[in-house]
Amino acid sequence: MNADHYNDLIQRDAEVLWHPYAAAPVPIPPYAVKSASGTRLTLHDGRQLIDGMSSWWAVIHGYNHPVLNAAMTAQLEDMAHVMFGGLTHELAVLLAEKLLAITPPGLGRVFFCDSGSVAVEVAIKMAIQYWFSLGRPAKKRLLTIRQGYHGDTFATMSVCDPVNGMHHLFSDLLMPQVFAKAPQIPFDGVWDEREIDELRELVETRHEELAAIILEPIVQGAGGMRFYHPQYLRRVRALCDEYDLLLIADEIATGFGRTGELFACNHAGITPDILCLGKALTGGYMSFAATLTKTFISEVISQKGPGMLMHGPTFMANPLACAVALASIGLLENSPWRERIVEIEGLLKAGLEPCRQLPGVKDVRVLGAIGLVETKTPIDVEKVQERVVARGVWLRPFANLCYTMPPFVTRASEVKQITSAICEALS
Repeated sequence: MNADHYNDLIQRDAEVLWHPYAAAPVPIPPYAVKSASGTRLTLHDGRQLIDGMSSWWAVIHGYNHPVLNAAMTAQLEDMAHVMFGGLTHELAVLLAEKLLAITPPGLGRVFFCDSGSVAVEVAIKMAIQYWFSLGRPAKKRLLTIRQGYHGDTFATMSVCDPVNGMHHLFSDLLMPQVFAKAPQIPFDGVWDEREIDELRELVETRHEELAAIILEPIVQGAGGMRFYHPQYLRRVRALCDEYDLLLIADEIATGFGRTGELFACNHAGITPDILCLGKALTGGYMSFAATLTKTFISEVISQKGPGMLMHGPTFMANPLACAVALASIGLLENSPWRERIVEIEGLLKAGLEPCRQLPGVKDVRVLGAIGLVETKTPIDVEKVQERVVARGVWLRPFANLCYTMPPFVTRASEVKQITSAICEALS
């Protein structure tokens, strides 16, 4: 594509499209991608970029993977979609069985959704309807921790950080929830029991109105890319058990190996009552998600009150998505993914460590295949993005964070190129 054609495409984009978290037209022109393969994005002007974002955590096996391509192609021969109301299909059964086999023990039923936000919406509905069905309608509030992010739909917005969660404009319209301060002890820090004091006090005083505690286990993603101590999660689980609350774990971003464990809850050795999965579930091929729950919750909802969960997405259990999800999980299970994550983690730590010496840097954090540099002031996104693109890397900084979560198949030389680009761009 010549320069005129490329510029024409960008202009047409500006005239008709509205991009995420952006004005329309977008003030920073997007980069036009023509194709993607492995870890590389090929732009329409011929430039190639290493994708340091896994397309927002999702593309763990890289792009255009032959196994995932084959799974979708083969499924097209049978059916692309069939409604799930009154019907079922083998792939949905197989995928549900597989998810229950690999997630933390004790979960017993799977509700398929069409996006991560919807998976969290469903989880919130499950928790509230569970208590309603037991004749305890007062238990309808959610307790969560600040600096969290759970999605952009209305119920999910209500449990995002009320100040820094991007949704303060809607605060008067959202269900009021209960917030505790975010955990402060880092993942590898020294545990102090006082860390849980505020959350414990809120549970003790307000448990009669609380349906559940919802949080992102171990890693707070879009709310600040913060990694907290596994003991905090264990204490939350114990408080839920003691005071009759459900525990919802939002693993939309952390599931399927990103943190070094298959699921972040495994770092603490706990099982939530409700688990939300998405993003990497299909290896980044399709929008697809799942809400898993313990059997006692589904039994109560199914036997009391309306006798059913009041939710049903049109594209629930889409066969194409189920097929590619099964193939993606198979790829993960049959690969040395743990060794790869350990290698990527080591490379990220070594490559980003020099950033600590930069005057504008506040912190450098790495966990599994997640690495970030936190700056003291907001990042000039356009300038930093131009600098990393010039070095052959694609990143999407936000606020005061320049971060990366590369595909698990990223080679050592590519990880080094990503970290070098970050350090140089922030210099």
